[in-house]
Amino acid sequence: MTAETAEAPATSPFERVGGHVAMRRITDRFYDLMDQDPAYADLRAIHGADLSDMRAQLPSFLAGWAGGPRDWFEANPGKCMMSAHGGIPITPETAGQWADAMTRAIADVEVADREIAAAMADVLSRMARGMARG
Repeated sequence: MTAETAEAPATSPFERVGGHVAMRRITDRFYDLMDQDPAYADLRAIHGADLSDMRAQLPSFLAGWAGGPRDWFEANPGKCMMSAHGGIPITPETAGQWADAMTRAIADVEVADREIAAAMADVLSRMARGMARG
């Protein structure tokens, strides 16, 4: 392979895990777990009956958060995770369930770079647990 044909290495976590395809797989697995596994019943109970809007938005949020396209952030100027979840009663238990479900989702799906995916799971878990109130 010559320098002219070599591809530049993926640099952002978004690129390293596999881009939009990986973010969609993680999101789908996360919401499937939340919907189907009784271990996440309390987490599921604080969400609305229809998860389709969240299923549509989370991959875009994760993409921007992980260094990819910032479409979600541009569509939601000034919004952060705390303000987006301000009206939701997040307890240490539901935060822990979210963290566990996301960690499982990331572990369950095929990603291009398992090491960066594990690091993302760790940071997202800490972020979720930090949002607990009460």
